[in-house]
Amino acid sequence: MTETVQPAAPNAPDAVKQPRRPKLIEVLGPGLITGASDDDPSGIATYSQVGAQFGYQIGWTMLFSYPLMCAIQEISARIGRVTGRGIAGVLRIHYPAPVLYGLVALLVVANTINIGADLGAMAAALQLLIGGPALVYVLLFGVVSVLLEVLVRYSRYVSVLKWLTVSLFAYVGVAFVVHVPWLTVAHALVLPEIKYDATYLTGIVAVLGTTISPYLFFWQAEEEVEDVKERTGARPLERAPEQAEAEFRRIRTDTYVGMALSNIVALFIIITTAATLNQSGVTDIQTSAQAAEALRPIAGPFVFMIFAAGIIGTGMLALPVLAGSAAYALGETLGWHVGLARKPGRARGFYGVIAAATLVGAALNFTPIDPIKALFWSAVINGIVAVPIMIMMMLLASRADIMGRFALPPLLKGVGWLATLVMGLAAVGMLATMG
Repeated sequence: MTETVQPAAPNAPDAVKQPRRPKLIEVLGPGLITGASDDDPSGIATYSQVGAQFGYQIGWTMLFSYPLMCAIQEISARIGRVTGRGIAGVLRIHYPAPVLYGLVALLVVANTINIGADLGAMAAALQLLIGGPALVYVLLFGVVSVLLEVLVRYSRYVSVLKWLTVSLFAYVGVAFVVHVPWLTVAHALVLPEIKYDATYLTGIVAVLGTTISPYLFFWQAEEEVEDVKERTGARPLERAPEQAEAEFRRIRTDTYVGMALSNIVALFIIITTAATLNQSGVTDIQTSAQAAEALRPIAGPFVFMIFAAGIIGTGMLALPVLAGSAAYALGETLGWHVGLARKPGRARGFYGVIAAATLVGAALNFTPIDPIKALFWSAVINGIVAVPIMIMMMLLASRADIMGRFALPPLLKGVGWLATLVMGLAAVGMLATMG
């Protein structure tokens, strides 16, 4: 006789609906956008320069920096998710005001210069593609970026930024169009020929300073705060510790994927420029647009177009991160209402800083200031200011009176301090090689 299985009653335990596990695209957010924005036009210029100059022999830095990036960005995200405040907001409460003001001022200046350099690179790339006046394109990109941040609702804007990360895959595709000796690449990644001369060490410092930048710390922490405000039922973990396990798992996945995307794309830019420019004897590359133009006669018009178009896409992704992180830091320092989820009328100062940083950056392209030197000094400032900010982040994220039971676990703390030490040594190396 066949046993008849009765359907479970609606209130029976077996009928309880299990919570749906979020899909990867739903988990990815602040970490993905942060990692992708790291490959801005300025970063593309750095990776192109070291690829053209040193060939495949500096690609190992992408493998080396990956765990360091993951650790420091995860720590940034934890600070925002646990406390419900950004890094500047927490520092304002627990550290002397003059120190905070000095660091935030350096961050705002560096970000503004970086915005100007990125706008100039985007305009130069568009000019290469369609011709026309580059300075008009500078203003166009700047205005569009500001309007998107001010007028588009935060949740929709984040979706736009997520889709912009797709533009980064252009650089992965380019490497498979040109001829690349993959065995040579693999050997250089595992057993690189490290040179102990000033030029090579400066290249390493430049790569580290590009991949681990202060604006990324502030942005990811603040986007976790925004996420708490926007997501139904989400609260800072200090007030809702029961959410911690799921949230830390989400943060870790988001951050590791975002940083992996960042470093994979950077590695492929190095590989592409090494396989084309370096092999053809073109070793002096200063800007991303110059790299694109140099690729045209060597790799063909298709590779040139993809490379140039990618500069524009990554620039549109990086501009709001640069301007937004400056606005978050300054706004929290001065006690303003901050947040892209707020309406403009409720956060005038915050949106004013976004507009001012973008427009001042655009204006730099109309001055006699050499954009290449401006970009260099921006990297110098970022490399130097990253160290004290990382030290303060490590200290506050380890304090039980700030993070409660969610102070850093030993492994994450150890890798975080290692990243801080490496950046400190990089800053010393940068200063030592500047002469």
